[in-house]
Amino acid sequence: MPAPLFRLTSNLQGKRRLGLTATFVREDGKEGDVYSLIGPKRYEVGIKPLEENNWIAKPICKEIKVPMESAQWEEYLTLSKRERFRYASENENKLPVIQSLLKKHHGQQVLIIGQYLEQLHQISSYFNAPLITGEVKKQERQRIYDDFRQGKIKVLVLSRVANLAVDLPDAQVAVQVSGTYGSRQEEAQRIGRLLRPKESGESVIFYTLVTSMTQEEEVAANRQLFMTEQGYSYEWEEWSYVQ
Repeated sequence: MPAPLFRLTSNLQGKRRLGLTATFVREDGKEGDVYSLIGPKRYEVGIKPLEENNWIAKPICKEIKVPMESAQWEEYLTLSKRERFRYASENENKLPVIQSLLKKHHGQQVLIIGQYLEQLHQISSYFNAPLITGEVKKQERQRIYDDFRQGKIKVLVLSRVANLAVDLPDAQVAVQVSGTYGSRQEEAQRIGRLLRPKESGESVIFYTLVTSMTQEEEVAANRQLFMTEQGYSYEWEEWSYVQ
């Protein structure tokens, strides 16, 4: 609602206004504007109580720290702050980590989610997995989603379209390879892709791959704040090529 375009809808006449959100956070600090645009908060429930009542699956969050090579560090240190973030996010050393995770979760329904299209195309080609971006036509997108729901596709690569309105209830694992700069909302939305309760009652796993000792690692700490404030913690793991 506080976004410039959506704010205009508050001018529409109506006796009642109702706003629903799963992630009441904004990086521009304008959450409070919602109260003047819609009205006071009537009800709130955290993720933990939903999980404890088995209305959603239990999420296990893991951050895997991925190193860079000496040559990569030489280039990284010549870049601006924003450029460093993207460079670290697109670290090619994340590919063997993804490969290891896919081997570990073989047979499960896995989502690989990222921000940068070039990186996602590379991952899609490397693992021979379908890629959905905003450029994929609705009919083709629906066909791929249906194949994933039916188990015909086990690994699906998604761009930012995964942040909102994607119904993939059987997804058990998500691997985040890159994201929007410091967005707590996006982190929670991506974890939300896994939270539909499973018939087996098992937990779901959200991996986020972060290049260690870089701008990406610093930003990741802010992205994770929403989930930590909800009572969850991230397990950390240093990636070693001897695995």
